[in-house]
Amino acid sequence: MRVLHVAVEVFPVVKTGGLADVMGALPQALIGAGADVRLLVPGYPAVLEALQNSRVVRDLGAMFGAARVTLRLGRLAPVGVETYVVDAPLLFARHGNPYLDSDGLEWPDNLQRFALLGWVGAHLGSAELDAAWLPHIVHSHDWHAGLACAYLAAQVATPARSVFTVHNLAYQGLFDARDFVLLGLPARFMASSALEFHGQLSCMKAGLVFAHRVTTVSPSYAAEMATDAFGCGLDGVVRSRGSAVTGILNGVDPAVWNPATDMAIAQTYSSSAMRGKAQCKSALQKALGLRVDGSAPLLAVVSRLTSQKGLDLILAALPALLAQGAQLAVQGSGDRDLERALVTVAAAHPAQVALRLGYDEAFAHAMVAGADVMLLPSRFEPCGLTQLYALRYGTVPLVRRVGGLADTVVAVGGPAAAATGFVFEAVNGEALAQAVAQAVALYRIPAAWQALRRRGMRQDFSWSRAATQYLALYQDLLTDGGG
Repeated sequence: MRVLHVAVEVFPVVKTGGLADVMGALPQALIGAGADVRLLVPGYPAVLEALQNSRVVRDLGAMFGAARVTLRLGRLAPVGVETYVVDAPLLFARHGNPYLDSDGLEWPDNLQRFALLGWVGAHLGSAELDAAWLPHIVHSHDWHAGLACAYLAAQVATPARSVFTVHNLAYQGLFDARDFVLLGLPARFMASSALEFHGQLSCMKAGLVFAHRVTTVSPSYAAEMATDAFGCGLDGVVRSRGSAVTGILNGVDPAVWNPATDMAIAQTYSSSAMRGKAQCKSALQKALGLRVDGSAPLLAVVSRLTSQKGLDLILAALPALLAQGAQLAVQGSGDRDLERALVTVAAAHPAQVALRLGYDEAFAHAMVAGADVMLLPSRFEPCGLTQLYALRYGTVPLVRRVGGLADTVVAVGGPAAAATGFVFEAVNGEALAQAVAQAVALYRIPAAWQALRRRGMRQDFSWSRAATQYLALYQDLLTDGGG
């Protein structure tokens, strides 16, 4: 089975979030399960630098505002997967964030940039661009690649079937409806039953409406997307797709996230030899300027600093957290008001609160390994990967019962033999503070805490499980014709 994955990020070449981690691991897992997989990504400078044995597949000329577009094929070295690259210097030869300029504003030509990506993905699916390799499945990821599904649907005949994965419904790729003319799609595609969304053009809706199958990154989030509370205005569209929408839980790449082999942490360790974790904790406390104290429970956050991630709830619960002798370490960036508030509390409590603004992949590993508890009090969370990394590293997750967090963390307080973390329900600081108090109380019982840690480390969230489910979905799609 030949599968083309279309996305804008892939770890470790280009990363702003969890999408990159998925694209760095899922294709390899599918290959391991017997599929013939290739990627299609934009020609960012980092991508072109990492592309080995590159050859030109097709010169496409001027398209979507780019004076020259070339489709290349090579091996993306750090990922080890054959990769098509859309080499369009005018659109993609920009360093830094794939979506935003240096001022944090969206690039004004983002519609053309990602429309080009979708157009190429669709036409690879029809053998117009590379007759030597024709995918059975064109699998597009998030709104940036959603237009691939629309371009496939616009073609008179194509053998490829389309799958669209929603990684976060809140980010929808909305553009001025007047810019629809830039896409080159038939006028009927701007109807309310197609791309039109409250007077705008929605790239997310393109994938939801036109893909033969829609997936998202956890079973609970698949159900939540169909509700008014979590559907971000698209819940009606999701409900209209019925059984064509499914949830497949993300996984963890054991080659990247493994405390027994991780060279980014102070000392390696495993579930049967945990001594190194204490060394990771003291090293993290030193690196952040916190009081080096093995008896103080160290709670960590590795996240975008946004209200979605519940950072305001952490601020509300902070006095109670500090009163219990706990420490808080935060790495991330985002909302300026949240950043300023965290800077203030870190300055006021330097022995107990530390903030590291920005994102550093290696230091994220050190945070996951060194912490006792990983906080994820999200208002919504399609899957979440940080709690999976935490479990693997013996760092106990404390999460809100929502989306993929609900699917992956079994609450203390239920069956003791199954519990892997702490879970709370209400969206307020008091509920979070109560969960923190529960965690701190158990932390004070070393034998129970060690048992909880080891139970989490034994959980299997491998990509091979997810790959098996995707292959079954692909096969079902091909068998029933994608109707």
